[in-house]
Amino acid sequence: MIGAQLARELKEAGLIWKPGPGDHFAIPDRDLDEDVFVLSQMTIEVYELPESRVIGFNGTTEWAMDDVELDEALWLPREDQLRELLGGTLRALRRAEPGWAVDVTLLGEDRTFAAPTPEAAYAAALLHLLAAATA
Repeated sequence: MIGAQLARELKEAGLIWKPGPGDHFAIPDRDLDEDVFVLSQMTIEVYELPESRVIGFNGTTEWAMDDVELDEALWLPREDQLRELLGGTLRALRRAEPGWAVDVTLLGEDRTFAAPTPEAAYAAALLHLLAAATA
């Protein structure tokens, strides 16, 4: 799972969250910046309301909230989710300095993105792909 800053960059670059069970998320700017929540079939679920989608907290210890607008939540993708989002552009994940490198091919161009963790390297590659998609 990536940190909030990198997740925010992905969201701002256009990454769209399609919530599913097991997804991790944060709720920034509500004095909950350090807390990570997990969507679950029993306790934290996404509800469709006529005017929006909300994340509902069903009788959990998150007593400060009944629900939160989906747009207010910040998705913290896991390594497997980032890898899946890279799709057919992904060529390899390998050990490298400063830790890990991800190789992708986009429109015939090979690129490498290095970071301390596999998740951060995948996220850097995904940021590049999102930028290329909007260019």
